[in-house]
Amino acid sequence: MAGFVSFVGSGPGDPELLTLKALKRLKQAEVVLYDDLSAGNILDEANANATLVGVGKRAGRHSPKQHHVSQLLVDYAQLGGQIVRLKSGDPGIFGRLEEEIDALDQAHIQFEIIPGVTSASAAAAAAAIPLTRRLHARRLQFVTGHDVVGTLPENLNMAALADPECTTVIYMPKRTFPTLAQRLMDHGLAQDTPALLAESVSQSEENITPSTLEALAFQLSKKTGSAPGLILLGPLALRNDSK
Repeated sequence: MAGFVSFVGSGPGDPELLTLKALKRLKQAEVVLYDDLSAGNILDEANANATLVGVGKRAGRHSPKQHHVSQLLVDYAQLGGQIVRLKSGDPGIFGRLEEEIDALDQAHIQFEIIPGVTSASAAAAAAAIPLTRRLHARRLQFVTGHDVVGTLPENLNMAALADPECTTVIYMPKRTFPTLAQRLMDHGLAQDTPALLAESVSQSEENITPSTLEALAFQLSKKTGSAPGLILLGPLALRNDSK
């Protein structure tokens, strides 16, 4: 009999942000396939006897191809037992979830999805600001900063992204943000639009940098660093005491 797969959102990295259901599945798992950003202290919560398999992908590093990850998930599930596919943040937000679900469906393997705290929410909480604001930011949008080959996607809706009354959260943004920022300014978004770079959110090396659209683009054109991050952009209620 085939096993059962739980897609578990690990949140941004702090084990205390795991949901109770996520923690329960980790304790029950016989196999855990985990992303890089779900490693570290999160894995300390897993069943001590579980087989731990790293399948994470990081920009600029050698990483397994997505079809290999999907096939590995199927292979383990076909051996039976409780399988956890541990994904950073929330599994359904830029997590390649659909491709892995398709692979399980084709193999007739059952699964469930356990949501997690997405890094957008964790970043806003770390900066002590809301993602939405009454009268100022009534709309919230998430967008990826790179496509499958690591470049800025060509088919982004620039009119929507340049909306000055919308909070935009850009995932995997650092290498392509200077290009995106220029396009946003070309579409009318003010160069002094508030921007916030959040790196290693909820972890000991967390860094929250308040800035502006133009200044942050200039900063990242000089140095991006290796820390995972995301960018919040729009009518943000930035605080002077942001970390």
